[in-house]
Amino acid sequence: MLSDSIFRLFANCLPVKGAIRSTICDLQLGRFDFIPNGLYHILTEMKGLTIVEIKASFHDNQHKIIDDYFAFLEHARYGFFCSEPNLFPDLDLTWDAPGQITNAIIDINEESNHPFGSIFTQLDCLGCKALQIRIFTPMSPEELRRILDLTRRGGLRHIDLLLAYSGEFTGDLLEGICSEHQRVSKIVVHSAPDERVIKVGNTNVQISFTTAQCDSPSCCGETSPRYFAVNIELFTEAQSWNTCLNRKISISTDGLIKNCPSMSDSFGHITTTPLNAALTAPMYKRLWSITKDQVKICRDCEFRYICTDCRAYREDPSDIASKPLKCGYNPYTAEWSEPAGKGRSSVSNGDTKS
Repeated sequence: MLSDSIFRLFANCLPVKGAIRSTICDLQLGRFDFIPNGLYHILTEMKGLTIVEIKASFHDNQHKIIDDYFAFLEHARYGFFCSEPNLFPDLDLTWDAPGQITNAIIDINEESNHPFGSIFTQLDCLGCKALQIRIFTPMSPEELRRILDLTRRGGLRHIDLLLAYSGEFTGDLLEGICSEHQRVSKIVVHSAPDERVIKVGNTNVQISFTTAQCDSPSCCGETSPRYFAVNIELFTEAQSWNTCLNRKISISTDGLIKNCPSMSDSFGHITTTPLNAALTAPMYKRLWSITKDQVKICRDCEFRYICTDCRAYREDPSDIASKPLKCGYNPYTAEWSEPAGKGRSSVSNGDTKS
């Protein structure tokens, strides 16, 4: 390390300040590490200064700590030393997507009678690329295949399935469905007799069986590290938009068009209201721009740009900016606890983006 050199983070490595500690997120390799808030201050407020200039702002007995900070960052490949940092511009954090809708949820139970062909055609016209189908009650493999067959000619890229356990849904059968429908990117079978995970061939697709029950939309909304997604899409979207509801549309079990199936407001029925008409309702997009920087407690959290957000279940239902009810993390102590609103195990966080 040369004392007159300048440390530059790789453009895809971004620090995020929390209440008592910070993170540095590598949006290319999908990883993050914790760093002290003191290092966050150096990386942001002293950005562009040489090591000599940085050390001049600290007591001599802190210089070894500063050397250790930069040794860690360089060894972990979060950045590099250089003499001309202006040659390496910052990452543009602007987010946009070509579709009017990027993701959708369709909920199904034994009383649902959705016009799936029409729904998939409309989602395609809206530019939707990710779909989560949540089936709360047992469905036959034939009916599931019939629904998936209707997606073959559309523009969907990712289909996540949440299925109610049935003895017919064996691992082999579900692997076969994944082979037949290669847009299926994940399957979770809830209410199963045991816990197990099947990896499908040489793909990234997993079939998970879980004993957790999920018989209604209330099983979603949990905030947990297992739902963190360290990638450029979520991180940039989180700067200006809500990481769960932005450009989302949902259809409840009874056919109501909503921002999220767990929310009370609806914007028509799928049999009488076109999806694009629901989007034009004055209040439909009101939740899209509520960012984690606006949500109480979340705005002090070091995970806020890699985490999803739930506005349906809030600690204070009367406050749209209240902390997610099903989050057990306290950024002021850096401790996790059982969230007050979890109630039972969640098998879906209601997010199709991560």
